[in-house]
Amino acid sequence: QVQFVESGGGLVQPGGSLRLSCAASGSGFSIDSMGWYRQAPGKQRELVAHIISSSRINYADSVKGRFTISRDNAKNTVILQMTTLKPEDTAVYICKAVALRMGLVYEFWGQGTQVTVSS
Repeated sequence: QVQFVESGGGLVQPGGSLRLSCAASGSGFSIDSMGWYRQAPGKQRELVAHIISSSRINYADSVKGRFTISRDNAKNTVILQMTTLKPEDTAVYICKAVALRMGLVYEFWGQGTQVTVSS
């Protein structure tokens, strides 16, 4: 039982910025890593950025140099700072947490927050 509070989505113009936040909580679980994924209409869900630690981060090639992911371990919160947004960034952005309990690994997904980049 891991639940998410996701925020920060909205409508922005091309070239604009948004900051997404996701806080995960779950009794009995230890959050190992968190990330943001996105899914556009008619397309498969894809990685945006995933963070294990400050030195262990994966970015999609399409967002490198524009998006920055960070993590607050104490708060089980992951932040995605998005800049220089493009229309092709439009998607539902979904928070993911990889959690551990009793030595087992679990994946949990949030409900998603809409990001729309349009003039």
